[in-house]
Amino acid sequence: MNDTTTLSDVFGDVIYAYTRAQALADGVLVDVSETAREAGFRWPVAMTHAAWEDCVAWSEDDSRHQVHQDEAGRLWDVLWMAICAIRGSAAGDGKMIYSLYRVPLDGKSVKAVQTQLKIMAGPGDDGEPVITLLLPGED
Repeated sequence: MNDTTTLSDVFGDVIYAYTRAQALADGVLVDVSETAREAGFRWPVAMTHAAWEDCVAWSEDDSRHQVHQDEAGRLWDVLWMAICAIRGSAAGDGKMIYSLYRVPLDGKSVKAVQTQLKIMAGPGDDGEPVITLLLPGED
């Protein structure tokens, strides 16, 4: 390889690419950028659907069966703990795990238990910086 060799030269043309915009449109990612800005984020933030379901999703019916909460408050907790983790960390490789407490959405729990989420910073569809919050086992 030399200075003018591109990835296409080495690997060939891209057969298929699934963009962040497509993932947001499909619901694979949930855009939480507006609330994230209020919490102190400067880049767009999305959560995987699985992370949303585990840590944010909550209905009035869930409040009747478990303990009163709402999605806005749960989302704020996820984002606030993420920004605190980022601010308290040293520069790294764009990935980190952080802990937070949330009441599991299981139809019976009323006490918060500790869980973890992963923060990944990287390029968006056009190379712009973006952040994604995921469950630890997701990529």
